[in-house]
Amino acid sequence: MNPKSKIPEPMKKPILLYLTTLALTALCGGAAAGEAAAQSAPDMSKYILTPKAAPTPRINGARIFGVRPGSEFLFTIAATGIRPMIFSAEGLPRGLKLNPATGRITGRVKKTGEYTVRLSAENALGRYERDLRIVVGDEIALTPPMGWNSWNCWARDVTQEQILSSARAMVEKGLADHGWSYINIDDGWQGRRGGRYNAIQPNKKFPDMAALTREIHDMGLRVGIYSTPWIGTYAAHIGSYSDRPDGENEWIEKGLHNENYRYQKPGGNYWEDRCEVWHHGPYSFVEADVKQWAEWGIDYLKYDWHPLNYYHVREMFDMLRKIDRDIIFSLSNSAPYGDAPVWQRYANCWRTTGDIRDTWESISRIGFSQDRWLAFNHPGHWADSDMLVVGMVGWGPKLHPTKLTADEQYTHISLWSLLASPMLIGCDIAQMDDFTMSLLTNDEVNDVNQDPLGIQAYPVWQENKQVIYAKHLEDGSMAIGFFNQDSQPAKMGISLRQLGLRGEQTVRDLWQQKDLMKTSDHFETEVASHGVVLVKFLPGNSRAQITEKP
Repeated sequence: MNPKSKIPEPMKKPILLYLTTLALTALCGGAAAGEAAAQSAPDMSKYILTPKAAPTPRINGARIFGVRPGSEFLFTIAATGIRPMIFSAEGLPRGLKLNPATGRITGRVKKTGEYTVRLSAENALGRYERDLRIVVGDEIALTPPMGWNSWNCWARDVTQEQILSSARAMVEKGLADHGWSYINIDDGWQGRRGGRYNAIQPNKKFPDMAALTREIHDMGLRVGIYSTPWIGTYAAHIGSYSDRPDGENEWIEKGLHNENYRYQKPGGNYWEDRCEVWHHGPYSFVEADVKQWAEWGIDYLKYDWHPLNYYHVREMFDMLRKIDRDIIFSLSNSAPYGDAPVWQRYANCWRTTGDIRDTWESISRIGFSQDRWLAFNHPGHWADSDMLVVGMVGWGPKLHPTKLTADEQYTHISLWSLLASPMLIGCDIAQMDDFTMSLLTNDEVNDVNQDPLGIQAYPVWQENKQVIYAKHLEDGSMAIGFFNQDSQPAKMGISLRQLGLRGEQTVRDLWQQKDLMKTSDHFETEVASHGVVLVKFLPGNSRAQITEKP
């Protein structure tokens, strides 16, 4: 198709609708942020609830990990505590080995099956042990991915050095010790086609993609990348389709691009012109791109366009399964609910909305509208509520502190954890303050998100602007979120009978990591405006209790 031609009629309505509702706001917002003066983060330390990690060892993160037979294996034991620390792993399947100094498990496992591995971390002050289930089979992403994505801070201006800075900060600030592991490059890395496969090559902002992925892997982290089945991405770089059989899009051949091969007409308006490349082309280069990503060592793909459709999802799914590398397949954006069985079958993650913003209206509208996805959310397949808008965000070269209040940020993280949504940090990690760190490094809250049972929370009670979400956990305990969407504080409570729980329960505050009370009847609490109280009832109806003879 000629890039100068108008948008094809079947695509016009959904694309224009998307622009008027979410995408244009998000992307053009990046320009506005870039023009604004840089802001410094306010001191939020008085709102910190999460206790500091103990100096003794504690193993954190996922308790289950999936890998396909023969695929490259990379798992870093996430552990807090003073270093140096020595790691061990008893019961590793054949083909895997552990580096005792770094806690990194690598190798390849050929035989399918489930392996229970006893992990340990030891320092001068003590020793901590915990089981990890390694499942070798068809499914990967057995817990929601936890990591970082570049879009909400640098948008289309992202560079290789910014990606490396974020990876280093994830390790140096200790996020990796709490299970955060993905460093995902969003839109803006693409140059023109070439190389061994005639695949998309990086532009000059990314001088060596292979070296970049290798350095990030050497930190024990994983790497993600971005593409689209359109001929051009939302930021107007080339996609995995082309309007020419050689893959050299007409707008590139004619020189209608800037120095980084982003579509740009002389004297034109980038924000208006870029939609001219938002359409599918007749020539697919999906196979070439997947082979290149596998050669670089990519672990995660964000595949982004609107409206999502079966053909292009299935094409990418089939190609990803042909390589001997596990790449998480994440669809974006605004997945139609009517096709939920398709997204569940062929994607590891699917974005249920347009782009999130750092406002109460945005996070509450998105977060409290996910209930319909519950039947489709399970290990290996996750409804994605979009990225986390805490810390310094901006969608462009200059950043600002999130516009969310402290209570709204607690609601944001608590709700995403209960929903079993992928957790992708959107801020600049290098500028992360202590309050933001406390939101993201509370292991008891993260454990709710990473629970191996993989069940999405569901509202068990709702009245006016208050709602109570309950999430079943693998050991039989139950995480409960009391959410108040009103502008005034509210008293909220629930009985054990409403939850179907038996016997005396300990009510534990997960943000403060402390036991509040024991009860055989009822729990009541006051919840701040736009705030949350996140607790766990334990032992719940424990698995040991269930198996006992009455």
